[in-house]
Amino acid sequence: MVSSGEIDRLATVALGGLASAAVAVALFIVYPETLTDLFGVLVALAAVLVGLRFASNLASSLFPAYDVAEVAVEGPISRDGGSGPLPTSPGATPADDVVEQIDRANDDDNVRALLLKLNTPGGEVVPSDDIRLAAERFDGPTVAYATDVCASGGYWIASGCDELWAREGSIVGSIGVIGSRVNASDLAEKVGLSYERFAAGDYKDAGTPLKDLEDEEREYLQGIIDDYYDTFVERVSDGRDLEPEFVRDTEARIYLGERAHDLDLVDHLGTRRELETELADRLDTDEVTVEEFEPERPLMARVGAGAQRVAYAFGAGIA
Repeated sequence: MVSSGEIDRLATVALGGLASAAVAVALFIVYPETLTDLFGVLVALAAVLVGLRFASNLASSLFPAYDVAEVAVEGPISRDGGSGPLPTSPGATPADDVVEQIDRANDDDNVRALLLKLNTPGGEVVPSDDIRLAAERFDGPTVAYATDVCASGGYWIASGCDELWAREGSIVGSIGVIGSRVNASDLAEKVGLSYERFAAGDYKDAGTPLKDLEDEEREYLQGIIDDYYDTFVERVSDGRDLEPEFVRDTEARIYLGERAHDLDLVDHLGTRRELETELADRLDTDEVTVEEFEPERPLMARVGAGAQRVAYAFGAGIA
């Protein structure tokens, strides 16, 4: 059965195509006196195609066909996705972009539910929490869907959604925090380097790799990790309605989706198609139409990102 929205979109495209054809014929076939008919026909056809594209975009804008927004969190999570002066591996998740996409979906009157696709091993704490908070702000059902990996910061984000779906073979969990430092003091001594301290504050240079870690410094740095971990446990406990002690008892293990479901770390196991069917039932519609929300970037930023991927692929090929 064809919906009224689909009829409106088709009518808009048809009218746009006819209008483009009429203008093209008038400009390039009826009136020209010096251009050959063949050239006029070719230009007219090009104008029709441009007009159809414009009409299609206009129809999509005026009569959107989607009712569910999908936002993807893929790769390691950081504030800017690892951007910098040198090309890095594509696929990292810029948290600020994800937050912008979720907020844009929340402001879209056509969006009735949010699907947050997660395929990430985790990443930085605060950027992960920013995405979780954006999911909590969304005014409507929010469903997190783990594809391959939903670990650490990814699970932190999922705790802000109404429910979490996964596949039986998905990797889920790793509710923990890690920090590390390199001790290069012995290497520095071998090559003749020494560390001379100029610092105000006893712990300002705690963790500097060119010197051994004092017991007090080790306790101080471990305390920061412990505080992050307590926050993580609290977020998961509140968001997933789990006992804090149970969350701690997982000891940052990872689980396959089926085991995670048995432990109530996952609400449902199923495919993407099954998830959409369930979501359609909840929204009381025959089927849902999912629209992928992507970052809004200016032209030069898109060109720069493309050049970065080419440079990375070239370098990877050489390696």
